[in-house]
Amino acid sequence: MIHGGAGVIQRERTSPETDAGVRAALNRALDAGTAILAGGGTALDAVEAAVRVLEDDPNFNAGRGAALTIDCAAELDAAIMDGSNRAAGSVAGVTTTRNPVTLARAVMEQSAHVLLGREGADAFSVAHDLDQAGPDWFIIPERRRQLDELIAGGGKFDVDMKYGTVGAVARDTHGHLAAATSTGGVTGKRWGRIGDSPLIGAGTYADDRACAVSCTGAGEFFIRLGVAHEIAARVRLAGEDVQTAVNAVMAEVVALGGTGGVIVAGADGAPAWYFTTPGMYRGRVTSDGIRTVAIYDDE
Repeated sequence: MIHGGAGVIQRERTSPETDAGVRAALNRALDAGTAILAGGGTALDAVEAAVRVLEDDPNFNAGRGAALTIDCAAELDAAIMDGSNRAAGSVAGVTTTRNPVTLARAVMEQSAHVLLGREGADAFSVAHDLDQAGPDWFIIPERRRQLDELIAGGGKFDVDMKYGTVGAVARDTHGHLAAATSTGGVTGKRWGRIGDSPLIGAGTYADDRACAVSCTGAGEFFIRLGVAHEIAARVRLAGEDVQTAVNAVMAEVVALGGTGGVIVAGADGAPAWYFTTPGMYRGRVTSDGIRTVAIYDDE
């Protein structure tokens, strides 16, 4: 399962070109992850591959096309987690790595740490020979326009209420789960703001005993509730099915005033997604080839 963000995503506000571009990208990401799983590969490889596709596509707020800070910079966050052993890696505020999800995986596998930030994470990326990119890759005209609109309107962040965070969850043929999430944050963020995406247990979590979760939405609320871990805990400790756990936790997000969505893969492969907004870019494919790609809430 994959997502490309939730928010005020409506047919009447979406051009045919954007609709088609988003659906094509979601299908490419599903293809990338499915090819790995169909060949007996790991869920970890599958979620990284799917997220890399979405990071490279400017229709989403991750990697190329990331939302811009108030200073017109792209500061990128990402996380990845292996449900088989609960190993995890994440990065926050990175500026030079083309695919932040791959940097997060390098932190998990090639360091003694879980979360690296800003200049240190950028240096770690260079030291480990990951693909680098500059502002000319990350910053696209539409994101500049959104930032200008926000500033002209008084500077309240996230002018369009679109959380274009991307993510993936998977279960492989070995029965293992994995989750990955990547984001540019919110338009107009400042002071080094970090949302839920790179925080293990808030925006990203995977545990073979329960489920794999990737979140998108108003990050401050997801952090306060520890949404990803809370869903997994309800499944593992309370014995709830995945959809019941998702519904309950997202109801708490709404009660606090937050909005957003989640995708979840259960330990048995049971899929669930849920969003509180008019739309969420999303897709899923099963081992028997059934594929769903959708954008709006009536799909």
